[in-house]
Amino acid sequence: MSGSVEVQRRFDHAGMGEEATRRRRRGGEEDDEEEEDEDERGMEAWERAYADERSWEDLQEDESGLLRPIDTKTLVHAQYRRRLLQKSAASAASRIQKGLIRYLYLVVDLSRAASETDYRPSRMVAVAKCAEAFIREFFDQNPLSHIGLVTIKDGVAHRLTDIGGSPESQIKALMGKLECSGDASLQNALELIHGYLSQIPSYGHREVLILYSARNTCDPGDIMETIKNCKNAKIRCSVIGLSAEIFICKHLCEETGGSYTVALDESHFKELLLEHAPPPPAIAEYAAANLIKMGFPQRGAEGVIAICSCHKDVKIGGGYTCPRCKARVCELPAECRICGLTLVSSPHLARSYHHLFPVTPFNEVSSVVPFKLSQKLAQTCYGCQQSLLSHGSKPAPHVSCPKCNQRFCLDCDIYIHESLHNCPGCESHRGSTT
Repeated sequence: MSGSVEVQRRFDHAGMGEEATRRRRRGGEEDDEEEEDEDERGMEAWERAYADERSWEDLQEDESGLLRPIDTKTLVHAQYRRRLLQKSAASAASRIQKGLIRYLYLVVDLSRAASETDYRPSRMVAVAKCAEAFIREFFDQNPLSHIGLVTIKDGVAHRLTDIGGSPESQIKALMGKLECSGDASLQNALELIHGYLSQIPSYGHREVLILYSARNTCDPGDIMETIKNCKNAKIRCSVIGLSAEIFICKHLCEETGGSYTVALDESHFKELLLEHAPPPPAIAEYAAANLIKMGFPQRGAEGVIAICSCHKDVKIGGGYTCPRCKARVCELPAECRICGLTLVSSPHLARSYHHLFPVTPFNEVSSVVPFKLSQKLAQTCYGCQQSLLSHGSKPAPHVSCPKCNQRFCLDCDIYIHESLHNCPGCESHRGSTT
């Protein structure tokens, strides 16, 4: 009897020991999870992005033990295809008039909030880098348009550059004034821009794009009255937030017909910013459709000394001569400071033409193609003549034009739709028939 009791006690002690061990294990796992959570809370947003993606786990080895390169081309092309299809679906829904002559002020928030490090290395640096890419893309997509820069810091709005058509001068001015301090004032920026855009001709589309880092606005007066004035002046205001959604920014965009978005990270911010580069749909009451007088100036001869009307400086050679008043300007497109004539070149008009008749999106070709059929199809890209085969005889991802049925690689697909704006297969077929 006593033996059985002793055995029972041993089993009880053993069970209690196992239960204590399990508790210690669970406690240790909970401590590890708490430590990981604390580590994640201590990391910045860009550090957490790397930790969440775990891109090092995507590395693969080939047969010889060497690391295979990560194929990012397919991912980039998938994002591009998504944007292209969304754009084509929106334009195909109805015949939309485009605002080809745009006057845009880019407002950059350089308040204290721009020094936050949730974007690497800071919001200010990330915004400046993406703004440079946006300015170049803006002039590439809108050769007849103009852009100006405004910064917000210490509760005051400063105009960095006058509205103009030179991307290099705009970028140089922005990079030289990257300092963060004070609070942001949305009303002061809108009041400043309203005074300049009110003088724009009626055929121009007046726009404001605000890159806002702060979560509040420090205004000297009634901002609702300022928003009403911008609406009456037909100024379209759009905001891209870097911190959180703010009611006053959303209200501003809704009242003026703009768009309000909030970026999740740096790549998302750049994607949202570049969406504003193509000309937006024109609202009937925002821009009147009328004839515009334009001049096509001649380039000045080399070695000729003349006074530039835009900078009031003596320039040797280069520049352009206004056909009406014979004044000298440095760059095109521009507005003559003497007679007010809009000065452009013929390539500017030709590059604006593609927005009215964009290239049809190409169809993706399935990689699962029967062997006999794949032998009959083109094995090289029609644009760059590179092979469309990846490994051995397996076809790589590529696209085909729905009109001429020519096949193109992914790089040529992006180049045709974003830079060339003409299908080489359709153009060559059109030239052979004429």
